[in-house]
This record gives sequence, C-alpha cells and structure tokens, in this order.
Amino acid sequence: MARPLRVERAGAWYHLTARGNERQPIYRDPRDYEHFLELLGAVVERFRWRLHAYVLMKNHFHLLVETNDANLSASMQWLGVSYTVWFNRRHGRSGHLFQGRFKSIIVDPASWGVALSTYLHLNPVRVSSLGLSKAERAASRQPGQPAPEAELVRQRLEKLRAFRWSSYRAYLGLVPPPRWLSCDRLLESMGAATLAEQQKRYREQVERAVRQGTSPTPWDELKGQMVLGPAKFLGKIRAVISGNGREQPALRELAHRPAWTAVIAVVEKLKGEPWADFCDRYGDWGRDLALYLGRRHCQLKLGVLGQLAGGVDYTGVAMAVRRFEHRLTRDRKLFRQAEKARAQLCKVKV
Repeated sequence: MARPLRVERAGAWYHLTARGNERQPIYRDPRDYEHFLELLGAVVERFRWRLHAYVLMKNHFHLLVETNDANLSASMQWLGVSYTVWFNRRHGRSGHLFQGRFKSIIVDPASWGVALSTYLHLNPVRVSSLGLSKAERAASRQPGQPAPEAELVRQRLEKLRAFRWSSYRAYLGLVPPPRWLSCDRLLESMGAATLAEQQKRYREQVERAVRQGTSPTPWDELKGQMVLGPAKFLGKIRAVISGNGREQPALRELAHRPAWTAVIAVVEKLKGEPWADFCDRYGDWGRDLALYLGRRHCQLKLGVLGQLAGGVDYTGVAMAVRRFEHRLTRDRKLFRQAEKARAQLCKVKV
C-alpha cells in the first residue's frame, strides 16, 4: 500500500483529518468529545502548535493547524494514540480506532486559510436532511437553481450556530475561545478594525454558503493530493520534498509538468510540419500524439486539453487518447516516435 507523502516544515499550515475504522464512531457521547478537545489543548502546548480551526464529527475530525516546529507526524501520532488508549479503556474495546494514517494537506494560508476554515465549519450542516448532501451541493452550483426555502435556511443556521464541537461559535464570539485556539489570524484577514466587525464579516462569509445552498469545494484545486495553494506556493513545496516515486505517487503528481506549448514544439519537430497543418486531421498520429502527451505527461484535464487543441470536445479528446494508446501496442514505429517525444519533454524546463 502506498504511503502518504508528508511535508513537515516549521511554520507550515495543514488541513488534517482522520476517520474512524470502517467509518465507525470515534465519539459516542459528549464526554468523548470533551476529552478529545482536552487532548487538543495538550498537543498545542506540548508540540507548539497553533490551532486555527477544528470540527469534530461523529466518525471523523478536521483540524486547521500551524506547526511552529517540523513535528507533524510526531504530534499527530501522540494525539491519535493518546485518544485511542483512553477511548478503548473507557468503552471496553481493543484494537484500532482510526482508519489508517491521518491525511494531511499543506495549505497556503494567504489564499486558502479563510476558505478552508469555512469548509471545516460548514461540516455539521453538510447533510442530506438539510438539503446539503454531496449530490445536492453539486446540483446547487449549476446555473438557474432556485434559492433554498426560508425555513430550510433557518434550520441550517440554527444547527450551525448551535453545534458545540467546532470552533465556529468561538469565531462568532458566542462563547469564549479556549486558550489553545487561535482565532486572531483568520479574523484579522477579514479586513476590519474591530473584533466585533471581524466576527461579523467572518459570520457573513460562512453563512452566505448556507443561505445560497452552496458550499465551497477546495479539493478541486488540490495539487498532488496534498498541496493547496497557487503556483508560487506549489513551487516552494516542490523544492523541499523528496521520497520514492513508486511508494509515494504524489511525488510524481507534484513533479514539474511540461507546458502545452512544449508538447506542440516537440510534435512539430517529429512531424516536420507546423501544428496548424495537422491539428484538424482526424486520426492524424501527430495530433493524437499531442493529445496523448497533454493528457498523460502534462496532466491536463480533458476539457482544458480540448480547448488548447482548438476546441475539441471532452469526448473527442478521451477517444483520441484511447485510440492512440491502442495504436502504440501494435505500431512499433509509432511507439518509437512517442518515446522520442517523451524523452525530449523530460528535458524541457518549465
């Protein structure tokens, strides 16, 4: 089984999550929630964390954490083991409580801090009974969808504001924040002079999604399953990661990808003619080679690749790539051309 890639840096922000084994509850009653929060306070002090946001759901948790030291794995191991031992003793059980290792995403706080905390705080209302299941949220993002009914919005807001096991109430000023919770950084980013106005703006941002029936989805912007941030931030992370690409597929996904312009230049050289002369020829090996390289080596999405290739539709790109892969298995000359193209792209600096 592939091991998750860890990037441990002093001063880094992370979104951390772990689920119960076989999706079983990790909190059975209020005392379980309370003890986990006590351990969160202890881990903040022991490992010099800054905990910016949290939400504890019945069978999983989310944390938004800043580490002052490069000790992410050690601190999460301490938290997980400490809670599991206590939970097992209290409930007369044995064995694993959590499903595998925790998941971590390194986050650029400037571009994603507030948005990710919003995503965390909306977890309690992201349920089908309130019209915010995964399918319903996807449908709500389509144009022309009606606004949710006023009563449904009221129910969502009531549950969100009353939920005890997240940092949202502390962000609104409804309860005093515990000494181990750091609300100031994200509230200050709301661009207001007073704490009251910062809390008001933060509440408006979070609850706008509730009122509109949509919910932010940061995972569409995730790079290599573990980095959330713009290109400049991704470049900084690339510079410090290392590992085995076979054991950790995320390394391959985070590797530098050649640009589409580089693909075109390589294919034009192999073909001996400009892209404009063959890009519209159905079944042309050069056109299909470019689409294949764009998909497999640039990791371009089908829709994006189709637009770059001159307006080819999503299905057409997928069919061209599959057709070319089939041809590679029986055409040795074409296979050698593709190998030449790949070798030249590996030398490209982007």
